[in-house]
Amino acid sequence: MNDVLPYRTMAYNNAWANHRLLTACERLSPDELTAKRTGFFPSLRATLNHILIIDHFYVDAMEGGTLGPAAFADQEPCATVATLKKAQAAVDQRLLKVVEALDAAGLQRIVSVHRGTSIQRERMDRLLLHLFQHQVHHRGQAHAMLSGTSVSPPQLDEFFSAGEAPLRAAEFAELGWTEEGIWDSNAKT
Repeated sequence: MNDVLPYRTMAYNNAWANHRLLTACERLSPDELTAKRTGFFPSLRATLNHILIIDHFYVDAMEGGTLGPAAFADQEPCATVATLKKAQAAVDQRLLKVVEALDAAGLQRIVSVHRGTSIQRERMDRLLLHLFQHQVHHRGQAHAMLSGTSVSPPQLDEFFSAGEAPLRAAEFAELGWTEEGIWDSNAKT
């Protein structure tokens, strides 16, 4: 198996799950989006913005940037789901571009993560795994919060489920992807 393929598929799954979750959240009223809920962050909006902020922080580092703690300057940069969805899609595309450019040596490359008073040096593969874990953790919290609203939470944990094929095909078309393109490490989706 290609060394990079698992990271590619996780990056695509990550972007798809974000798309699905935010598409569902678009149906929330502004009050439901900002209502106090049980979770690490006090609302769906705060949780979804946190996902976005951390993505900016780590993807910038993976791209060789020095954004660092400036990523945390505004804890809720997006007031609406529409702006969140657009911003999240943009950072997801940046992450896909990073992962698409990787090879086996790139997975071992050391990334400098600017933390303000220090610079953390971490291998790309470990940083990617940390970022994917972070995403799953907080998307799960947002998913649970969404269950307490008028909007049913979408399925997020069956990336290539046969029963989801028609819906997946429509969503992939929306995103400009194909299933073959995701699994074929030589193809560009």
